[in-house]
Amino acid sequence: MAVSASQHHSLCKLIVSPFSLPNRNPHLIKNPNPSPNPVRGRFRRFACSSIAASTPAAPSEEKNSPSLGDSTRSDFPILNQVINGKRLVYLDNAATSQKPTAVIKVLKEYYESYNSNVHRGIHFLSAKATDEYEQARRKVAAFVNALEPREIVFTRNATEAINLVAYSWGLSNLKSGDEVLLTIAEHHSAIVPWQLVAQQTGASLKYIGLTKEQVPDVDQLKKLLSKKTKLVVTHHVSNTLASVLPIDQIVHWSHDVGAKVLVDACQSVPHMSVDVQKLNADFLVASSHKMCGPTGVGFLYGKSELLSAMPPFLGGGEMIADVFEDYSTYAEPPSRFEAGTPAIGEVIGLGAAIDYLSNIGMQRIHQYELELANYLYDSLLTIPNIHVYGPAPSETTHRAALCSFNVEKLHATDIATILDEMHGVAIRSGHHCAQPLHRFLGVNSSARASLHFYNSKKDVEFFIEALRDTIDFLTKFQNFVAEKWDLISSPAHGRTFALFFFFVQLNSWFSTLFTFLEFASIIEFVKRDPST
Repeated sequence: MAVSASQHHSLCKLIVSPFSLPNRNPHLIKNPNPSPNPVRGRFRRFACSSIAASTPAAPSEEKNSPSLGDSTRSDFPILNQVINGKRLVYLDNAATSQKPTAVIKVLKEYYESYNSNVHRGIHFLSAKATDEYEQARRKVAAFVNALEPREIVFTRNATEAINLVAYSWGLSNLKSGDEVLLTIAEHHSAIVPWQLVAQQTGASLKYIGLTKEQVPDVDQLKKLLSKKTKLVVTHHVSNTLASVLPIDQIVHWSHDVGAKVLVDACQSVPHMSVDVQKLNADFLVASSHKMCGPTGVGFLYGKSELLSAMPPFLGGGEMIADVFEDYSTYAEPPSRFEAGTPAIGEVIGLGAAIDYLSNIGMQRIHQYELELANYLYDSLLTIPNIHVYGPAPSETTHRAALCSFNVEKLHATDIATILDEMHGVAIRSGHHCAQPLHRFLGVNSSARASLHFYNSKKDVEFFIEALRDTIDFLTKFQNFVAEKWDLISSPAHGRTFALFFFFVQLNSWFSTLFTFLEFASIIEFVKRDPST
């Protein structure tokens, strides 16, 4: 009886390779270096030592001139390390990017040289911190071509930026009968705040599906727009499908019916030139940590007339003009929306990240990543039984440099686990904060490899070879488990089968596998002595 991906509940990290040990009984292997936790000790033994699947050779140096990835990799100290005995190949950039030395240095300098609060003190440290903080705002404004720096509001992340719009603009402007349009491919952070606001205001949410090419259907969006539509919430680049939407057209259609547009640009701002004036979006959000900056800071771009009309999101210091006993007056934007002490060092670090990206050139980054995107997509399609989600690249259809995929009969988390533990390749597995999209696609999860400019074709080649090896290993392992499953589930051994599932309820699947293998050995003994 075969164990399907859904039945095995993602047997991730159940890494035992009896077929690689022909001269020993695989069920009776003992750890020569027992740990205080026997299950954990056995897991590390199997994971690191007992697996004999082949290991891809390290990528060879190209003879031609270095790529952008090759020439910038040394700027990122974290990439110069070994993970599980292999050179780190980091392909989880859609989740977060790595940080160059230039950014780390600026953060260190802030905390060592002029750590102080902003906008409040008159002493040297406070004045310098304030200058650098506001300089970072000007850098962000220039980076996205905002009309003026006061259209940039610093937040904890893009999620908070969306919540700011939802609770400040949304609660003030939406009412029963109004509609908010979203695509089915939105990140949870662009869905959940509007669900909460809709519950309070009586507004309704409408979702746009996908085309047969697995791209959000902008024609359907155009048809759904009406005088009832007050807001359109859409991503610029999908974190799962890699599709790129025509934001300028969506904004034009939306404005024609009087609707505002909020753009989630977390996957576009770090990878291409984004001009908010050309897009004409009303709101746009992005996160520092995806654009080589520190975690803990993001930003909201909002047209100045909209921000000026919005009430505060949070109350406290810095966002006020005057405070009286029974009421307060509020500062002008952006201060109105930056209550309390901000993430000063992180904002300054974001400014340094923008300097770093700008010195490379966003157009150069974009062109290089388009080449990487096509190479990754085409390389994945050479693997049998694989399904890559999103549109196929063409002269008119550009994909972002990421691919979400599934391999038939294998669980995405198992694939990601083996890639990490056996090959040092970091990818993502799960629903990527896009559960509605995965349900629409008919899957629970997917694996995702996502690139940035410091990756190279050599990284892609190493990943593809490691993926082939991982698929081969997991297929053999799955066949082994299926064989033993048939053995323990036979009617003659119902008691053992029941006891096995008792252990499943008490333990994670990780530790249960070892119990499972031990039961297989017990069953073989029982077959020889049924009286047991």
